[in-house]
Amino acid sequence: MPLGYSEGLVAISSTQPPRTDSKNPANRDSRIDVTDNPRRRRQADSTEPRRKMFGLGRALKHPLADYGFLLGATLLLLIIGLIMVMSASTVVSFRTTGSSYTLFLRQLLFAVLGVVAMIALSRMPVAFFRRMAYPAIVVAFISLILVLVPGIGVEVNGQRNWISLGGPFRLQPSEFAKLALIIWAANLLARRRDRVTGWKSLMIPLAPVAGAMLFLILMEGDLGTTLVMMPMLAAMLLVAGAPMRLFAWLGAGVVTLIGLMSITTPYRLQRFATWLDPASDPTGTGWQVLHGQYALATGGWWGVGLGASREKWGFLPEAQTDFILAVIGEEVGLVGTLSVLALFAVIALVIAQIAMRADNDFVRLATTGVGIWIVAQALINIGAVVGALPITGLPLPLVSYGGSSLTFTLMAVGMLLAFARAQPEASALLGTRKAARKVGSRRELKKQERRRKQRQRAAGSVAEKGSDFPGREAGGVPRNGRARRTASRPRATTPAKADKAPRRRRSKPHGDG
Repeated sequence: MPLGYSEGLVAISSTQPPRTDSKNPANRDSRIDVTDNPRRRRQADSTEPRRKMFGLGRALKHPLADYGFLLGATLLLLIIGLIMVMSASTVVSFRTTGSSYTLFLRQLLFAVLGVVAMIALSRMPVAFFRRMAYPAIVVAFISLILVLVPGIGVEVNGQRNWISLGGPFRLQPSEFAKLALIIWAANLLARRRDRVTGWKSLMIPLAPVAGAMLFLILMEGDLGTTLVMMPMLAAMLLVAGAPMRLFAWLGAGVVTLIGLMSITTPYRLQRFATWLDPASDPTGTGWQVLHGQYALATGGWWGVGLGASREKWGFLPEAQTDFILAVIGEEVGLVGTLSVLALFAVIALVIAQIAMRADNDFVRLATTGVGIWIVAQALINIGAVVGALPITGLPLPLVSYGGSSLTFTLMAVGMLLAFARAQPEASALLGTRKAARKVGSRRELKKQERRRKQRQRAAGSVAEKGSDFPGREAGGVPRNGRARRTASRPRATTPAKADKAPRRRRSKPHGDG
């Protein structure tokens, strides 16, 4: 039998699947499937235990967990706030501007500016905020003084809190004053923490500066902001290690100041009386409180539907600002209201986690100040809506309509995000990623992947060509290991050998015996 024929039979038989004895149970389970079927491969892989793609425990242990949860909860509250502002302000916006979406577009503009500022500040080092402490407090004082200047400050609802920026846009300096005071006080207490033991270390210069700022804000008629800033400062002093006897004196002074401000101002006294008994004047001072409670009550579990609120049609004053939580409760029900509260709880827990993990006194103090700012303001607003606290005019952070409040709150969150990125484990992870990007960018990795695939395709084509010859292996080399000479490369001969005649082979003589 020719050699090529036998090798051909071997080649053909090697492509056939091996025979198995179907009667034998051992062979029945060990059958070999040589077909390259993707569906069967997926079915085989599906029988293997799969690894969980996401787990809450793994997410919480990630070095950037604080950064991710804080950013996610903030953006969710921002999106919810934009949707609810658009829903709650349509009637007021159409009545005042002739368009149902003017107030929403203004809020969207401030939201974009705030998010850009938040992202920019989240990339800053901790030293940047410490350098900005004194410039920020100076700018805050200048802006608070400008509010009291006639022709510059704008008065709305008995409060002179805004500076006109031209057209419908206004700036509220007291919102920036919160952030400036936090950064300045944290920087001061971090440098003097060993000396925060008595009155002398507090009087110079923390008490005069903070007292002057609170006095200017009270002169503008903004008691609500003062109620937020005082516990904010108290919490920072507590974290800094101030003695407990100081808080007794400070608490007595705060209660006395609030009582004097409420008694001496007629509309504040009226608000206090309305809080005690809203039903005593249902068509006057108790109107807003009662209709806010009506909105929460009519929402039920799931609400009346997004955009279907009845209280926003002129019944509930300031539906898009102070009482936006009532509109949320009416339109999306108790489930939507609890979702908003859960997001605030997530923000509070993440801020507390950042403060506890901080290895820097400035970071710990500034994080505490921002956390008390957001949580205290949210509690005061929610308490006023449900009737547990008097109405103070404070907006719900990240949700209510108000450009100044939204922008500076997002800037404060951006500072916290920078602190979360500055944690040791997070900083090490970000440094590793940055080094990896320097070694090879995504574009370079894609180029390398394309080159590797081209080499694989070229090697596969060479192997296919070599398999066409039965006597050759995959690389085109004969199985006996010797390279066959081709016609393109003739055998080289020297000129002497070419002219020389070939020798005739002599035969041996045969013997006789």
